[in-house]
Amino acid sequence: MAGKQRSIWFTTHMAAASYAIAERIPMVDIVLEVRDARAPISSSIYELFKNFIHDSNQDKNLVGGSQIKAPFSFNCNLLKNFSNDANHVIVLNKMDLASRSQRKEWESYFRQMNYNCYAVNAHNKENIKEFLISLQSQVKELKQPKHSSHTFSLMLVGIPNVGKSALANSLHHIGRISAAEKGRLKHATVSPFPVETKDISALKIGSHPSIYVLDTPGVLPPYISSNNVYRKLALTDSIRDPLVGELELAQVFLRLFNLSDEYIKWGKHSSIITDSRNEKTRKGQYSTDHTQDFIVGDVRKTLYDSLASFEGDLEDENCMEKLIGEQFEALKKAFRLCEESEEMVNNKLASKLLDLYRIGRLGHYTLDSLPVD
Repeated sequence: MAGKQRSIWFTTHMAAASYAIAERIPMVDIVLEVRDARAPISSSIYELFKNFIHDSNQDKNLVGGSQIKAPFSFNCNLLKNFSNDANHVIVLNKMDLASRSQRKEWESYFRQMNYNCYAVNAHNKENIKEFLISLQSQVKELKQPKHSSHTFSLMLVGIPNVGKSALANSLHHIGRISAAEKGRLKHATVSPFPVETKDISALKIGSHPSIYVLDTPGVLPPYISSNNVYRKLALTDSIRDPLVGELELAQVFLRLFNLSDEYIKWGKHSSIITDSRNEKTRKGQYSTDHTQDFIVGDVRKTLYDSLASFEGDLEDENCMEKLIGEQFEALKKAFRLCEESEEMVNNKLASKLLDLYRIGRLGHYTLDSLPVD
């Protein structure tokens, strides 16, 4: 474990944000805990903070004093009050990137644990409309707002890059349209980089009664003790790659891919993955843009062929490493990477491969396993 090295992301801004969130939780009517649907447990703000406090209690020198632990203790205690309660809603965002069958199992699991749980895609209009209707119905069941006689407030909380701002904006947009209200729409700023929502902003999402959603910055504890959880958060882009290394993460993804059955689906659609375009058509494309269909098709075909023809034991670590090495070499051609140093080629390959995984072009995966009773 390398805890002190891994606290790079815990800036003064994140420390201040954690205090601000803790101060506001008692004043809101419903807490919407946003998680990444690909990591329903690993991306839990409550679980991460709880584990951090446990570890720091075991090692007083872990992060250097109670001043850092205080906001997280406060947050955990407050979030715990919402656990197993109608006022604590688990939102599994980015459901379009997770395994469809496992997503349904996770929703069922949380409901069996007496949580209100919704799987959403912040960019799907119809899905957000259904989610908003459910939230409005839940609000109407509350007797009265906590701190206002006319306005209810919901707070989005979560780790970085789980899509809180995108979700807030979508709820706001759909809510304003549904309420037939006029006027300028005020949007939260959505950044492609984690930890970039700068302030807590309020957006109106309903009328009669008035409902506002508070969009908050993503926060993490200064230390994550589990290497497994750490890699999952890096894969889902909640922790920036340089802290782990894109090359290592790409190998983690290939291991995940090789142990899944995603490639079988591609075999059923061989006409899609083999790319029937002739070379003349391809010349009109930009081969440096790895998101183009013909490059994605070549990448899929390369991965499919490597795994379909592999005769080794994937449970054997040496066999797995050999396969990953072969896939790396073959993917250089698929990504058109061959004119630079080996180190630069490997780094570019890793970056492009991770990007295709994160936008769902290489299948749908759930990184966490359901707890076993």
